[in-house]
Amino acid sequence: MDGASSELATTPAVQGAAGEPSIGETEYCFPNRRQIADPTAISRFILKGWMPDQPFIDHKTNIVAFGSCFAANIGRYLANLGFDVVTQREGAAYVQQIQDGLVNVYAICQQFEWAWENRVPQVELWHGWKAEDYGYDEEVRLATKELFDAADVFILTFGLSEIWYDEPTGEVFWRAVPIERFDPSRHKFRVATFAETLDRMRKTYALIRKHRPAARIVFTLSPVGLAATFRPVSCITANATSKALLRSAIDQLYREVHDSDPAFFYFPSYEVVTAGFNQPFGSDLRHPAVHVLNCNMKAFERYFCTTGLTDDDVQTVMADALALDERLKNATPGERRLLVEPEVAAWNTKKGAKVVTRDMRARRNRSPRKLASLPGWLAVADRVVRHVKRATRGWFGRA
Repeated sequence: MDGASSELATTPAVQGAAGEPSIGETEYCFPNRRQIADPTAISRFILKGWMPDQPFIDHKTNIVAFGSCFAANIGRYLANLGFDVVTQREGAAYVQQIQDGLVNVYAICQQFEWAWENRVPQVELWHGWKAEDYGYDEEVRLATKELFDAADVFILTFGLSEIWYDEPTGEVFWRAVPIERFDPSRHKFRVATFAETLDRMRKTYALIRKHRPAARIVFTLSPVGLAATFRPVSCITANATSKALLRSAIDQLYREVHDSDPAFFYFPSYEVVTAGFNQPFGSDLRHPAVHVLNCNMKAFERYFCTTGLTDDDVQTVMADALALDERLKNATPGERRLLVEPEVAAWNTKKGAKVVTRDMRARRNRSPRKLASLPGWLAVADRVVRHVKRATRGWFGRA
């Protein structure tokens, strides 16, 4: 039984006498609390209508995945399953070095324009987390082009709509301008409009179709919220606007092209996190809790990857996650740590995760003292790894 299409009505819900959807078409209605707590709910109420007819990612598929930090999770998970995620390899391309730091539509599109069209920005726009320069070296461009030219699947994760730009040229930075380089006479902030967001997404899509016409394209929206906003409003409301602009632009592009291009997909990672669970985030209320992240990855594997994962397998994972979600609801901070430790350790001790985490932290140039003060992660993994080997196999049964 196909979990995303089981019990699927042949037509959308019809209007009843009172203007409400008729009984029996429940998958097209907004679920109630009882329905969303069912292990089939994510497939029935969130993934429905968006998934491919058949999985197409196998161990010969060349995958490029980058964008916001959520892209790194997708890449790590697929690499753990043995798939060829080229952006998880060491390499010269910036999409390999800083794959989870290209968070706005301009930053993502710039990589395609640079690689395939040799479009070089007029000013220095690309800076890393520690304000380090990422220049426009021709060897790096050609390395990026080589990755893109060979890609069979592009997974692009969009993160935020707040952008900094160079006013004289109109060109957009990867992130906020480093303080030592900030020039208030030319460096400005704005929220990208819906029109320009859609334009950049259209451009990215068109470039992929021009240079890799047979490639599959998967757009996703990161559920990770803004850490802070540059707007004079609350961060929570600014984040809602940021995500809404991106999500609506993805949907507009999808409606424009999907009927004529069935190889273009949207994976509802954002909705799985924000609508599928009562306790979707960790203590920072921004990053998905690991049991939720795992469900997202399992759902992606079920419908996009040829691992043989079944609906029953996914529903087992979902049931366990929902049970943990319920236990977390009224847990104290101490109880919460004990409940999630095995899940965090299983994620961090999976094949390749330590290497990826180490490289990502090295790129951020964090000190050992600061690492020691970070919550959980390696310290937790070291303490409980010997107790979670079975849990690790349970999480990553195809590893």
